[in-house]
Amino acid sequence: MNKSLATESSRWLKQQQKSRIQKSENFIGFLFISPMLLGVSVIVLFPIVATFILSFADWKFVTGIEQLKWIGFDNFIALSSDITFIKSIINNAIFILTVPMTMMIALFLAIIIDRNVYLKSYFKVAFFMPYISSVVAIAVVWQVLFHPSQGPINQVLMTIGIESPPTWISDPSFALISLMIIHTWISIGFSLIVYIAGLQSIPKELYEAADIDGANSWYKFRNITFPLVSPTSFFLLITGIIASFKVFDLIAVLTEGGPLNSTTMLVWHLYERAFINLDIGYASAIAVVLFLFVFTITIVQWIGQKKWVNY
Repeated sequence: MNKSLATESSRWLKQQQKSRIQKSENFIGFLFISPMLLGVSVIVLFPIVATFILSFADWKFVTGIEQLKWIGFDNFIALSSDITFIKSIINNAIFILTVPMTMMIALFLAIIIDRNVYLKSYFKVAFFMPYISSVVAIAVVWQVLFHPSQGPINQVLMTIGIESPPTWISDPSFALISLMIIHTWISIGFSLIVYIAGLQSIPKELYEAADIDGANSWYKFRNITFPLVSPTSFFLLITGIIASFKVFDLIAVLTEGGPLNSTTMLVWHLYERAFINLDIGYASAIAVVLFLFVFTITIVQWIGQKKWVNY
């Protein structure tokens, strides 16, 4: 009996000691991550919560917090009749087409570079450079290339017989297309690098077995390459669509939303209402709608990926 009590007492003491050690380790771990938690809370979480709250208010921050007025859903009702807001949604929907375009071009280039090209590292760096370069500098270069009369692009078009080439950024019909071309050119490098990594993870034995069976290149692409890089494609699709909703610097440098709002997108419209018109409540409502769009699209993709992504 005494031996049993001693055993239980010893076990209890060990548990208490282990519990104290765990609490000490948890406390030390919390101290290590507390700067990051503080930063995330102040820089990310607080602005998100404040945005949702201010979307139900009418407030211009230069007037002071005492001038804030709660107006309920009036900001969201006003959005439904805002022509510029509706136009920005349409432009964003069209701009999303850059994502599949970028992915198709990047996958094609990745397959060529991974299998049929020497000096692979050089081509990786060459295609990746636009992605890590300053968007402002890239925009200025493309502004010169798209010059209506003296730009190299229109000069080439005129030499091959096109007498009246488009004026690109200056033309409401081509301004958005111009931004899509630039954004695609910038984004190809990142997608290319990710696709090459995905291609190199595919077992070579699968291609060797297909060669033994006499499979052609298209068969190998359709039944081996494309299914096995589908997780990579899914990742690029989600990140690409999110990035397409965040395009701002190209618009700020090249078009400022013009001509005739042909390049106005949600982020630019939000910026104009928040920092030019100083209408924080209305801009917060736009931000909430933008969040809901991105969140909904991501959830739909996440559900749909079960049918086409092979892990």
